[in-house]
Amino acid sequence: MTELTIALDAMGGDQGPGIVVTALERALSSFTHVHFILVGDEAVLTPLLQRYPKVVASSRVSMQHASQVVAMDDKPSAVLRAKPDSSMRGVLELVHNGTAQGCVSAGNTGALMAMSYLTLKTLPGVLRPALVASLPQQDGGQSLLLDLGANPTCDAETLCQFAVMGSVMAQQVNKQAQPRVALLNMGREDLKGHDVVKHAAQLLKASTHVNYIGFVEGNDLFSSTADVIVCDGFTGNIALKSCEGLAELLYDNLRKSFSGHFFTKLVAKLLFRRHRKSWQWLNPDQYNGASLLGLRGVVMKSHGNASANAYFSAISHAIDEAAADLPSLIHDRIEDALLERVTDQRD
Repeated sequence: MTELTIALDAMGGDQGPGIVVTALERALSSFTHVHFILVGDEAVLTPLLQRYPKVVASSRVSMQHASQVVAMDDKPSAVLRAKPDSSMRGVLELVHNGTAQGCVSAGNTGALMAMSYLTLKTLPGVLRPALVASLPQQDGGQSLLLDLGANPTCDAETLCQFAVMGSVMAQQVNKQAQPRVALLNMGREDLKGHDVVKHAAQLLKASTHVNYIGFVEGNDLFSSTADVIVCDGFTGNIALKSCEGLAELLYDNLRKSFSGHFFTKLVAKLLFRRHRKSWQWLNPDQYNGASLLGLRGVVMKSHGNASANAYFSAISHAIDEAAADLPSLIHDRIEDALLERVTDQRD
């Protein structure tokens, strides 16, 4: 298996570098072909690493000093000017110069998107990068939702490119041979929706590079109807955060309902043990990690308050994308799609 290098922003996120290093320790055991570069403040990381002897002893871990940290409330424009030696910029530079094949950061989302665009640039022909994440499905599988906020407004051409990029990711990472692609809309009927989404639907119907199945609604997000669901960043961000809020409400209510009487606690524990595998697909940690598609490198955004297990999932997703060389595959498919459009317009 080809050896890979993944750069980790040790200073990003709400939980501090301890989460990153704990996830790294697990990743060393799980991915024996991968090297890791830990980027951050040596004065903070060096004493912390003493609590992780396996990480310190590993020949597959190196550390790169970064004197600055991007705070979660920093403005992206200010970060670009004032923090050139941040740990976030460091991991992106490692991908840019080819030292690493991918990077992971739990830092400021806006700053990461702006800095990624500046440092890595988009692939030739790609109009805009898209933020994409996995959603659990009723059948136990996963679907992809994009865009999640990188582009609040999009034209029809951009939505079509998102469909192409999402389709390539579904094929290469989720191993779906003919991923079903849909547009998120306010109804399934062709007459529903605004002009942009209607125009995008017409373009996708004419494309041979995606398996377009039509419109889906918000209640289809987890129904296994589609493998790739496309929308503008404004819609996608609200949809995702609404789902996250509902999940938190359900988990909290379930926890409270089983935390009172001794008997209910016992029943809850027995049920969990008996149906652990059946419920594992609901664990949000395994879906942590949103990819920035369309860039000349693999960039994985972990949730800011991710646990070590969740951050490990983000590392796993970055490794999968880097191993598949996803940016190159997206470049090839986008190029073919653009040639198809030019040919159709000539005809």
